[in-house]
Amino acid sequence: MNWPAFNKSLITSDLIAGLTVGLMVVPQSVAYAALAGMPLVTGIYASLLPALIAVMFSSSVRVLVGPTAITCLLISASLQNIAQSGTPEWINLAVWLALLSGCLQILLGLIRAGWIFNVVNMPVLIAFTQAAAILIIASQLPTLLGSANGIINISTSSSINFSSLLFGLISLVFLLLARGFKPNFPAILVVVLASSAVSYGLGFEASGGHVVGNLPSGLPSLDWPTFPGWPSLSQLLIPVIVITLISFLETAASAKIDNDNQGSIWNLNQDLIGQGLAKCISGLCGSFPTSSSFSRSALNLYAGAKSGWAAVFSVLIVWLSLIFLLPLLHNVPHSVLASIVIVAVIGLLKPRELMRIWHISPIEACIAAATFIMTLATAPELYWGVFIGVLLSLSHYLYQRLHPRIIEVGKHSDGRLRDRNLWNLPVIAPETYALRMDAALDFGSAQKFEENITSFLIKNPTTKQVILLAQSINRIDVTGVETFFRLSKRLASQERTLVVVGLKLNIDKALKDTGELQPSPYLRIFTTEDELYEYIKLSTFD
Repeated sequence: MNWPAFNKSLITSDLIAGLTVGLMVVPQSVAYAALAGMPLVTGIYASLLPALIAVMFSSSVRVLVGPTAITCLLISASLQNIAQSGTPEWINLAVWLALLSGCLQILLGLIRAGWIFNVVNMPVLIAFTQAAAILIIASQLPTLLGSANGIINISTSSSINFSSLLFGLISLVFLLLARGFKPNFPAILVVVLASSAVSYGLGFEASGGHVVGNLPSGLPSLDWPTFPGWPSLSQLLIPVIVITLISFLETAASAKIDNDNQGSIWNLNQDLIGQGLAKCISGLCGSFPTSSSFSRSALNLYAGAKSGWAAVFSVLIVWLSLIFLLPLLHNVPHSVLASIVIVAVIGLLKPRELMRIWHISPIEACIAAATFIMTLATAPELYWGVFIGVLLSLSHYLYQRLHPRIIEVGKHSDGRLRDRNLWNLPVIAPETYALRMDAALDFGSAQKFEENITSFLIKNPTTKQVILLAQSINRIDVTGVETFFRLSKRLASQERTLVVVGLKLNIDKALKDTGELQPSPYLRIFTTEDELYEYIKLSTFD
């Protein structure tokens, strides 16, 4: 732990930040546990030891760990077709989700495989997040309306508890206003305490209203879960991968902001280890997978946190609440918990982001739209949305690699070599084809590179030399080397000269190591464009 040394300013700021976040954590964690279909107290368990372990072993110490809305939705969606919500089997499988995804993250961190998370690009993540937010809000509407069976029937008022609806709507409006005017105000705590007092005074529970009820106080005991059997465990394989992927991308969103603010380099592999350990501890506490909370981390930074001590103080507040304050939650209506979840995810709805992606890249916008639609259409099996998005993104990436940008260049009036067809420029020299490929010369681009030159020479048989501007070629593989020499020999056999300009050192070395990159009358190697211009001036063509 590379934490700064103690001083009065550090302790004061971290204590205030820890108190600010800690007051929000308990009621929010209870609400997220309900979203995951877990006993409500397990949400508090997930905010205790896991948060402490994460801050001790992660590199991004101001990023806070605990239950999050998207992870809890993934838990509920993953187990929906396997077990019944809230049953011992459901709880046991959720614990195994935490253990398996935690072990997977630890393994990826130890082997330094954090790069694998780059397979999910920003458009896919944005689309999935917004679709998940819609699903979370939809899942909370029956609870907000006080529906006893989780089904809303707008044709009759019998399925709606208007007292619950009133509690939920008032809480929703208050939380939205508080977030807009004063983000660091403990609005969630105020709503929870006020609704509990009003609910108790009105006898809401006695009249049939759904409330939090009794929560067991005291620290969780560490225990190994019951083995569910290989058939059940095999059904968790894909959910484990998706939860690992999405939860760490949540971490990335917060960690990158934190490290950018500090001007430091993000150690993603160490964060993988810390986050994985947190998940494992959460499972051993009988709770569900945790993740980095973007909202709590943002509040932590906003409140002035300077080190990991803010997270420690926050955990201390949660511990005190678990020991002494749980009776205060007894009379909180479930609709209030639903309003807390809804407010937390409303900020994820950013339709303008999709329009922004469209202006940058229409193709990536279409991929984002497909991810969004598939996530909604395949619910509760949300992983199909992610997989479709990743598959389309990788397909687009592969298509670009197989179709490199190759342009014919001419000398612009500003002295630069630019796209001859775009700028309507004259040829660089008579009977010459000058080209530039903006890609690596590897197995993906080699065929198009060779086809481009061959096609030009067929259409222009009087061409005497081919000039390759190689400054933008930054990598070459065996296929690229073989293609280069095959092309060089073919041009020499046709008494055409190949002129290569600006080879990078690694490519120059790869070509010379074969022993065939020797200058000859039909192969000229130049370092700079100035040398090329001098050669063109001195050249004569029959």
